[in-house]
Amino acid sequence: MCLILFAHQVHPDYPLVVIANRDEFYKRPTTQADWWESDPNLLAGRDLVAGGSWLAVGRNGRFSGLTNYRDPNNILPDAPTRGLLVTDFVQGTTSAGAYLDALHSTGQLYNGFNILVGDGDELWHYSNQAGAPAKLAPGIYGVSNAVLDTPWPKVVEGKEKLAHLLQSPQIDVEMAFEALNDPHIAPDEALPDTGVPLEWERKLSALYIEMPTYGTRCSTVVLKQKDGQMTFVERSYVPDRGTARYEWRMEERLQNID
Repeated sequence: MCLILFAHQVHPDYPLVVIANRDEFYKRPTTQADWWESDPNLLAGRDLVAGGSWLAVGRNGRFSGLTNYRDPNNILPDAPTRGLLVTDFVQGTTSAGAYLDALHSTGQLYNGFNILVGDGDELWHYSNQAGAPAKLAPGIYGVSNAVLDTPWPKVVEGKEKLAHLLQSPQIDVEMAFEALNDPHIAPDEALPDTGVPLEWERKLSALYIEMPTYGTRCSTVVLKQKDGQMTFVERSYVPDRGTARYEWRMEERLQNID
């Protein structure tokens, strides 16, 4: 993912609300989110190049999402894939805090990243660019391609949009997608300097990115309700359009694909 906006223990009926955009080169082969044949308890899209994912949920409610840290001048060419960190956590049984504590000892082997992990009780964040893992207090958060809550325009605007969604007694999935599908580009004076050309900084400042070879490939909404109901909806844009929706209780999986 390149933008994850999430509310942890904010809404009285939804202890976790996640809305996210995945930005990637269009030519990179990917499968749409589904229950994996190799593990029917794992729901995620799959990167067919490296084998991992960017956002995943388990039937038991475990959750993980990852963004890359943008630093084109410091790329490790032989670093292990970051996407497997997402699926490894969701498929495991280690607590969120313990998983990130162990990852912290090997984090510098990877190119820059942020990872969120939730085990049903706690939600934690870790970046190998920003010190030790941290347990997150209740609140609204956003992370793009810098560390958690860096006030890039898309993060600030996205958090405001998410706060608006949380004002309703029931989270509206279509309104969440509408919030994510915003191509507005930030003014130059608000842009970060991450080492990419200015024209790329402009295009990348939007919540929804559309460029000739790179852009927002899909949007995802994850809702966890206090009664154990889970909702996962992924809307793909490029190269193929379509929506996959999955709803289940943590004890029982139900599937419906539009």
